Amino acid sequence: MLQELLLTLDFLLMLFILLIIVGLLASAIKIVPEFKRLVILRLGRFIGVKGPGVVFRIPIIDQVVWIDLRENYFDVPHQTCITKDNAPTDIDFIVYYKVVDPKASFLNVADFRGAAIGIATTTLRAVIGEMNLDEVLAKRDEINNILRVKLDEVTERWGVKITNVEIREILPPKPVQEAMIKQMAAERNRRAMVTEAEGKKESAIKVAEGEKQAAILRAEGERQAQILKAEGYALALDTISKVARELDENTMKLQYLEGLKRIGEAQSTKIVIPLEILEMIKGWLE
Repeated sequence: MLQELLLTLDFLLMLFILLIIVGLLASAIKIVPEFKRLVILRLGRFIGVKGPGVVFRIPIIDQVVWIDLRENYFDVPHQTCITKDNAPTDIDFIVYYKVVDPKASFLNVADFRGAAIGIATTTLRAVIGEMNLDEVLAKRDEINNILRVKLDEVTERWGVKITNVEIREILPPKPVQEAMIKQMAAERNRRAMVTEAEGKKESAIKVAEGEKQAAILRAEGERQAQILKAEGYALALDTISKVARELDENTMKLQYLEGLKRIGEAQSTKIVIPLEILEMIKGWLE
């Protein structure tokens, strides 16, 4: 009975030792993905940066710290900054960064995020303090670039690259906001009035152009009508002239007698003096 108990205890002890060995072996093997690195400290001393791939470490003796190389960001909450013209302005922005030196990012700064936020707020106040409020509102991209450059100069020694800075919101004082709203409303009204005036101008121009074209067309029509009328008269005169040239003396005498006949058929009292008698009288008088 005692022997069986001892065997059971030995088996449990061996199983426990085996589990410890398996656990130590498992903790000695680390699989590091492409976007991460392992900073290894052996007995508190830095021995190197490992990865990507399979990395072996000495259990218990080696301490490992994971470093993410992917681009990350942190928010800088609303900061009240005083502009050059003494206008308190609330600004918040986002800072994008990326670890480029895992060793420096681990050994040179204890809390990178906290340190970066402190530097960012101080730099922001210095930049805004050199600008008037109108410049702050109009030069957002320029402020972003200045902040990025100044922050990058500080974080370089921490092995971190500042990739971008984006201001999310700029809140000027309330009186300024109200004045800006009124200015925007006045500008919209001005644009509406200008647009309406331009529309009326275009309409008047089009009406005038239409009337001008109509007058031109009327004048052209009248000119063409006069030309056609004159051409008709000329054609009629030409026809009469041609007919007159074709008439001989006998034809004229027949027309003359026909005229006398029509005069004689009339009911009124009349005296007819032949043309020949008038010519005779005229000859005598001469």
